[in-house]
Amino acid sequence: MGRIAQPAALRLLKGRGDGKDSAGREVNPGPAFVRVPPNPPTWLTREAAAEWRRVVPGLARLGLLKPEDRGALSAYCEAWSQFVEATALLKVEGLTIEAKQGLLPHPAVGIQRAAGRELRAWAAHFGLTPSTEQALARGADDGKDEDNPFA
Repeated sequence: MGRIAQPAALRLLKGRGDGKDSAGREVNPGPAFVRVPPNPPTWLTREAAAEWRRVVPGLARLGLLKPEDRGALSAYCEAWSQFVEATALLKVEGLTIEAKQGLLPHPAVGIQRAAGRELRAWAAHFGLTPSTEQALARGADDGKDEDNPFA
């Protein structure tokens, strides 16, 4: 499995300006989806709904959301909720359990790890990882630096 294609808005934010990506290639804007945030599903868990309210304003401000992203964003928020719930359980019950075989990892350890992997995967789709944040920060200016002879 190769690299995941980034949305045109992310490539443009990281890019050089004038519709070009960081390598100077023209960015195809893709289909003309309406760029408004989706409404949250009513079935989200409390923690997932809180995460939705936390991330949607910033993603919407960057023009990264459309109504069609509702499912993917819901999956991201629910993965966050599962990660938080497993972490809270481990905090109370500890990382191990007593069993006939001796000490074993608490089942919530596996849940936490799986939710963390899923969370990172979904976060990358929305530009919510630290590396993407840095790339967006680098791409926030117009690429014209008077002191840089290569710009």
